[in-house]
Amino acid sequence: MKVTALAGGVGGAKLADGLSRLDQSLDLTVIVNTGDDFSLFGLQICPDLDTVCYNLAGLENSQTGWGRNQESWVALKEIQSLDGPDWFQLGDKDLATHLERTRRLREGQTLSQITADFCSSWGIGAAVLPMSDDPRPTFVKTDRGVLPFQEYFVRQGCQPAVQGFIFQGAKESAPAPGVLKAIRDADLIVICPSNPWVSIDPILAVPGVRNELKGQQVLGVSPLIGGAAVKGPAAKMYREMGVEPSAAAVAEHYGQLLDGFIIDNQDLVLAEQISEVSGGVLQVYTEDILMKNREERIRLAGQVIDIGKDLVKEI
Repeated sequence: MKVTALAGGVGGAKLADGLSRLDQSLDLTVIVNTGDDFSLFGLQICPDLDTVCYNLAGLENSQTGWGRNQESWVALKEIQSLDGPDWFQLGDKDLATHLERTRRLREGQTLSQITADFCSSWGIGAAVLPMSDDPRPTFVKTDRGVLPFQEYFVRQGCQPAVQGFIFQGAKESAPAPGVLKAIRDADLIVICPSNPWVSIDPILAVPGVRNELKGQQVLGVSPLIGGAAVKGPAAKMYREMGVEPSAAAVAEHYGQLLDGFIIDNQDLVLAEQISEVSGGVLQVYTEDILMKNREERIRLAGQVIDIGKDLVKEI
């Protein structure tokens, strides 16, 4: 079974990791948001891409879901001693990733080529594709002005009130090699429980992606449980954009793209409302979608595939 997942952030990385570890044979491709990429100390940093890869490789910090396990912080402490910028936490192992990526980019290699090489070095079996090789940064419109995403997300701790988003240059970008084919050839598309506004929407903004998805079986997993985000500012963003945060709001966000949508058991009361998103034809499923450890990632991934197989049979 060919499965293509759209992912970003910790929630997306966890489900992608679960899918990659299923006992059954899956041909898995993960398309990852690069709208949050930015430059610091002259280094090209790709937070979502690295979070997904570290999780797939089993190298992630299990406490945070991002960054490296058994990390050391010698370089960051030296930067702090020199009064340098320390708002973005860069561990020593993580720095090695950014140093080598930047070196290769300056030599003319593409981000997708570099990512494939990193995945090979880390023993990752799934194909991991950046959404684009072109830099296409996300900006957040806030009550404090328009902010680069990492300025809003990390430096200001998601405190400014959100008014909208800008995916700079998205219409002029090209999907990375293999992205459209991975969508076109997939038996099932999985939209991971990632932030719809800033992890999935940037992928959907890449030319050709949304059109390819329209002809596929698409199964989404809600990033909100009981109206709250497991991690990150998704619920806050919905509220500030004038929408009551809920699994139903997420389903409405994706609209006609979805054929199936998985919500948490505690949101069962929303199932009928959600099914009406596509005129009553959207299939809604309830599961325990909280992933507290690797075993639960694999359990949920198995449920996603079982549901996905049922969707595919209905074609």
